[in-house]
Amino acid sequence: MTTTRFINANVIDTRNGKVLANQQVRIQDGRIVDVSDSPLEGSDDHVIDIQGHFLMPGLVDSHVHVTAITPNFALLETLSPFYVGAKSSELMEAMLMRGFTTVRDAGGADYGLAKAVDEGALIGPRIMYAGNALSQTGGHADMRGPGQQTFEGCFCCAGLGRVCDGVSEVRRAARDEIRKGATQIKIMASGGVSSPTDRIDSTQFSLEEIDAIVEEATAANIHTMAHAYTARAINRLIPRGVKTIEHGNLMDEESCRLFLEYDAYLTPTLCTYDALAKEGVEAGMAEHLQRKVYDVLDAGGKALEMAQRYGVKMLYGSDLLGRMQRHQLNEFHLRKDVVPTDELIRAATSHAADAYGHTGDFGEIIPGARGDIIVLKDNPLDDITVLTQPDEQLMLIMKGGVSYKNTL
Repeated sequence: MTTTRFINANVIDTRNGKVLANQQVRIQDGRIVDVSDSPLEGSDDHVIDIQGHFLMPGLVDSHVHVTAITPNFALLETLSPFYVGAKSSELMEAMLMRGFTTVRDAGGADYGLAKAVDEGALIGPRIMYAGNALSQTGGHADMRGPGQQTFEGCFCCAGLGRVCDGVSEVRRAARDEIRKGATQIKIMASGGVSSPTDRIDSTQFSLEEIDAIVEEATAANIHTMAHAYTARAINRLIPRGVKTIEHGNLMDEESCRLFLEYDAYLTPTLCTYDALAKEGVEAGMAEHLQRKVYDVLDAGGKALEMAQRYGVKMLYGSDLLGRMQRHQLNEFHLRKDVVPTDELIRAATSHAADAYGHTGDFGEIIPGARGDIIVLKDNPLDDITVLTQPDEQLMLIMKGGVSYKNTL
């Protein structure tokens, strides 16, 4: 077992939003084993002097699609999975180089891609994956156009979701994704921007179907995440045990009350709407679908303000597609005038671990947590935009005790 000791580090206490000055941190076998304000005893294989810069846990993006190499999902379903996997590797390495050491994939990634990253065959953040998101016929993961009667894909295609209808079918689909190792189950529970035949304001799946999906996830001790825009969709999901609501642009005050009552989390994804509005068509999205983004674009900021006012716990999510994934850090910019800096850092660190049921495993610099560490020149608690300048600010990136960048 190799050990690494960091000395002279200003450690960001993400849970309490403060700096712990002049700390030493020891990593052993990929985990943090010691954090101390006095010199640690014993010798280490590597000693890295942080020189008074700022050490914090690696970032967590709670809503990505690492296989979404294009925003044209109908096209994606026809591409070779080998090609998609190869192109995904470029997207994942770029995510890690922005400081994201863990990502939660919301549809598309699978056991093979996650294992390749874990084994070091591909460079990227640790992937928590939902496998194929569950969608009803005509739902947000049904990419058939209104004139298309057949589906030309197959079980091994590189799409983001699978279609299932009825309690027995959704239960079987959930069990199948769990069999394939899913770390969470994704429910497409309302209309969306990128799907060709549904409406933004529609609800999807019956209450009985939702209950069956959540029951299967709960039985497997994993959580459920749900794509949902409107209050009508959100307010029928949270009381049924869905842990995180993705997007939530059109929620209402009753939604906020339910988030608090049921200890659920909101994952706003403002940067994807900003990117789609500016360059969605140029990036490959069909023009008639890109126009749907304006139904939710402005509402996202209002929902963020409402959630912050009520004290709803939020996660950091980007949901960017294709080449637009380069805007992954823009979510910090879009939230910073509404959400206090310490809370925004929690959204991208400890809140994620809490929401997934992995408190203490990542998102904090504490003994027992994974050795996922980034070192910044300046203090992100003083200025959140420090996190948006990886080329200038990121001096070190470590995931699981393995260093991927070190300019110290």
